[in-house]
Amino acid sequence: MDTAERTPANAPGPGTGAATAAGGARRTRDGARTTASMADVARLAGVSSQTVSRVSNGYAGVTEETRRQVLAAMKELGYRPNSAARALKRGEFRTIGVITFTLSTTGNVRTLEAIATSAAHEGYAVTLLPVAVPTQDEVRGAFSRLEELAVDAVIVIMEVHLLDAATVTLPPHVQVVVVDSDAGDHYTVVDTDQAGGTRAAVQHLLGLGHRTVWHLGGPEDSFAAQRRTDAWRAALTEAGRVPPPLVRGDWSADSGYRAGLELAARDECTAVFAANDQMALGLLRALHEHGRRVPEDVSVIGFDDIPEASSFLPPLTTVHQDFAEVGRLCVQAVLSKMRQGGPERGTTLVPTRLVPRASTAPPPEPARRSNS
Repeated sequence: MDTAERTPANAPGPGTGAATAAGGARRTRDGARTTASMADVARLAGVSSQTVSRVSNGYAGVTEETRRQVLAAMKELGYRPNSAARALKRGEFRTIGVITFTLSTTGNVRTLEAIATSAAHEGYAVTLLPVAVPTQDEVRGAFSRLEELAVDAVIVIMEVHLLDAATVTLPPHVQVVVVDSDAGDHYTVVDTDQAGGTRAAVQHLLGLGHRTVWHLGGPEDSFAAQRRTDAWRAALTEAGRVPPPLVRGDWSADSGYRAGLELAARDECTAVFAANDQMALGLLRALHEHGRRVPEDVSVIGFDDIPEASSFLPPLTTVHQDFAEVGRLCVQAVLSKMRQGGPERGTTLVPTRLVPRASTAPPPEPARRSNS
């Protein structure tokens, strides 16, 4: 052990004037129960309080032997560093807040999981601030709790119009990154390449020989759904095809089933691009109940590439979203803004890719003849 790390030889040991109680707390002579302090750890380990502070904060300049002794003393005494005091000293809380108004969609859940994993890798905790319903008052209330929860940054997974309309006033130290939005002119945004994935899906179906592609879209108030709908129309128009009537769902398999009953009744419908895999699952059921075979009569493509997509019947052709990369980039963006005053605005797009499986094929022979 380095001489500088030792306490004076006559320093009182941990048993002087107090006994260590079970569970790491201490009892004074009159039996009162107290919490182990940094000084207690220093006495037991035979080092200075400064050395204990270095070990608890992960600083360099401490030998491995000394670090092990300090950690052993902490464990024996049940010592827990004062995170609030450490935060004040560092000027940061090492916590990232995440605001979202739904955990019922695949995209939000997997993005949140990726954010939490990436944050933990960087030594940050994540505090979830759920918004019960997507209203301006709820959003404003979530942001007002930020100062109480002591976070360094916030990642927002919601439609940006709610953020703008809520006239949110952020604490000056809090950095913001928005997921899944077209707000790059006003915020730092990380988003999946919605348009690119949609174009790939439509082009795949047209390339198989389908005359046009029907669309089972997501809810009207969703940015991702609207971006996919706009890209579907644009891809068909660029190919010289007339977009058929739009059919909407709400991201759920049940809504896909209800919309699928309408699509299944249209003999001219030979290809459908569903805005997510869950609605595609409901669509497959509706087509099956109507006697429309997939892919022999109707081809179906989804969006997300959920883990179960390859186990659909038939296995679903879909657009893969890299949620892990979205989460990682969100965390990197907020850390960059915190540490270096990183980019204040602009959008980073995470590429998508088409995953062909057994749910797509050329249209039935009569439809192919009508296309020629």
